[in-house]
Amino acid sequence: MYQGNCPCLSGEQYAQCCGRFHRGEADAPTAEQLMRSRYSAFVVLDAEYLLRTWHPDTRPAELELDSGMQWRRLDILSTGRGGPLDTEGTVEFAAHFRHDGERGVQRETSRFARVDRRWYYVDGVVSA
Repeated sequence: MYQGNCPCLSGEQYAQCCGRFHRGEADAPTAEQLMRSRYSAFVVLDAEYLLRTWHPDTRPAELELDSGMQWRRLDILSTGRGGPLDTEGTVEFAAHFRHDGERGVQRETSRFARVDRRWYYVDGVVSA
């Protein structure tokens, strides 16, 4: 199990931050928190959580994570809606990584939908 500070850079310990979502003890209350928890799931290679929080209309049948991908930092660039009373939201982010010795940044604007009080990742548009 992952130990230490949460990869989402909240400053909290993983177990009390995104770890509680990954373990199914709570649901992310906002689209941004779901985005952060999904980023952390990529870091700790939790494909099950990623699939569980992916909207059924767009979820792939399976997800294979690359253990060689080292996610280094998440920057939230902007959010639109996505609060506890909203039914949709967007989160624009930059996820910094290292893969095969090369550094990179994935920039994406992700769409989220809240269904039956639970937030789900719908899809995203990757930007240059």
